[in-house]
Amino acid sequence: MAKLSISRPLPLKDVRITDDFWSAYIRLVRNVVVPYQWEALNDQIEGTEPSHAMKNFKISAGLEQGEFYGMVFQDSDVAKWLEAVGYLLETGHDAELEQLADEVIEIIAKAQHKDGYLNTYFTLKEPQGRWTNLAECHELYCAGHLIEAAVAYYNATGKVRILEVACKLADCINEVFGPGDSQIHGYDGHQEIELALVKLYQTTHDERYLRLSLYFLDERGKEPHFFEEELERRNGQVHFPQLDMVFDRTYNQAHLPVRLQMTAEGHAVRVVYMCAGMADVAAETGDMELLAACRRLWSNMISKRMYITGAIGSTAHGEAFTTDYDLPSDTAYAETCASIGLIFFAQRMLQIEAKSEYADIMEQALYNTVISGMSQDGKRFFYVNPLEVWPEAIAKNQHLNHVKFVRQGWFGCACCPPNIARLLASLGQYIYTVQENTVYANLYMGSDITLNLGGQQVDIHQESNLPWHGNVKFTIKTGAKTEFALALRIPSWCADAKLTVNGEPVALEANTRDGYVYVAREWQGTTHIEWDMPMQVRRMKGHPHVRDTIGKVALQCGPLVYCLEEADNGTGLHRIVLDPHEVPQKHFAKELLGGIQTISVPAKRIRIGHWEQKWGDQLYIADTAHEWENTTANFIPYYAWANRGQGEMTVWVKEN
Repeated sequence: MAKLSISRPLPLKDVRITDDFWSAYIRLVRNVVVPYQWEALNDQIEGTEPSHAMKNFKISAGLEQGEFYGMVFQDSDVAKWLEAVGYLLETGHDAELEQLADEVIEIIAKAQHKDGYLNTYFTLKEPQGRWTNLAECHELYCAGHLIEAAVAYYNATGKVRILEVACKLADCINEVFGPGDSQIHGYDGHQEIELALVKLYQTTHDERYLRLSLYFLDERGKEPHFFEEELERRNGQVHFPQLDMVFDRTYNQAHLPVRLQMTAEGHAVRVVYMCAGMADVAAETGDMELLAACRRLWSNMISKRMYITGAIGSTAHGEAFTTDYDLPSDTAYAETCASIGLIFFAQRMLQIEAKSEYADIMEQALYNTVISGMSQDGKRFFYVNPLEVWPEAIAKNQHLNHVKFVRQGWFGCACCPPNIARLLASLGQYIYTVQENTVYANLYMGSDITLNLGGQQVDIHQESNLPWHGNVKFTIKTGAKTEFALALRIPSWCADAKLTVNGEPVALEANTRDGYVYVAREWQGTTHIEWDMPMQVRRMKGHPHVRDTIGKVALQCGPLVYCLEEADNGTGLHRIVLDPHEVPQKHFAKELLGGIQTISVPAKRIRIGHWEQKWGDQLYIADTAHEWENTTANFIPYYAWANRGQGEMTVWVKEN
């Protein structure tokens, strides 16, 4: 197998985040989110939906009595929690947390069958049903999350206990699935095992795991259709009768072989998890046909099926993509997990080809949908991230049942909270990548890294004022002379970046390629780089084919998308209209929502009062003019909405 030459993220232990904005989130994950989620997994939080996830493992391990409770994929919540713990331990010693994780690992190990099988649902509820309902029951999905957790924990601690459990589970899967006559020729309904197996291969160097990942990818979408044959073998029994996971082939991307798929179809999280696995396998094997499919799916998603917030999945039915340019704001599904999966996909594509568009989307999803998915106290979460909210309609309109206007303490299907935790805990992996003698700065976050280039130690200190100001400084220290390039991403939101090295201006045009400016030189001693990316408030408009955004604008400043919220503008946000000639004003509100930059702009609002009397009880009137009043439209970053009680919210605002 001929690997592609790709860039790699730095080990988490070699990255220390010191960023004013992001350090607060990482501390929140360490001090609040992970402990809170541990309590949720153990049903210790009053007033929230029970999880029972840890109890399921204890019963399976023979440590307690009882029955399975929860979703068929409940095991994955524990695995994602453990993965987040692994990342936290790699970036900071915590003896108490490590001891707790070791205890959890022992429980998981005791729940594992002698042949390596590990799944509490089938162990407790359907012991004869293992591997009989891959379309619906998430066995390989749960296995994938356990494998990812094992790799993270092993990398952090060097302890092999959970890695042995993961390898034993993967070996069991490798025995059951494959092209052999006695093996199952199939794949899971929910992709995840594919990218997890590549991580296990990269850790153990056992090529069986890489080959198995490729097998699962290439088996999907073949004829005869695996899920239909599987359904016939179990005499038509289904687990989720409200969903057609067998015959709706697009739902789980089984409508075509993955190499032939042209558009992002079906369940959005599954698409991006699949694409992440495809990109991983392409990188490890040099499979250019698989990489071409990744590029096609990426292009379709980003250019025709993604919200301005970096969210994907426009319908609640199937949590899915629909068609090009169908991006409604109020009924959006925009699952938090989907944006996290999009970041996984973007990161892998960025490692394969250093193009700024991948990092742009990674940044867009991270600063908007991902952190919008969690309250500022770390204890409440959004599953769905709409771009417009009218609480009264949500309470009465069944088509809006999936939308919440306040975050929830937990969910019966709780995939999103631990997904946020594991992403933020591993954030250091997304800032830089390194390929031979080039260091790519993909995200701008205050941080310190140490790496070896050409046999010499290089220390890079980054100071960033994002997301409020586009000023970034790098201090690079080397001992002996060292030749390498520092590649700085030019964000899509910046039109006029300026670069100086030790106070001397650097021309960007001659040194720019695919959205990165390359500072290639012989480095010695201390070098100071100043990277100035002006942040102007931009009035963003949707493509003319996007019906929901015609005649509207969204304000964006730097990576942040902004929104109107009732707390600042009163009710009836739909009656506010912006004048394209008015100049938005930025103001940093230190005491508001943890310290945020707000944007205000003079606007008009359709008057109620006398105007409403004129209408009386009539719903429609011919040939009448609106009456206007002057107002100021006050915007806050989208990520910060719904932290001040319930109320209306909108990202897209009418423009005169």
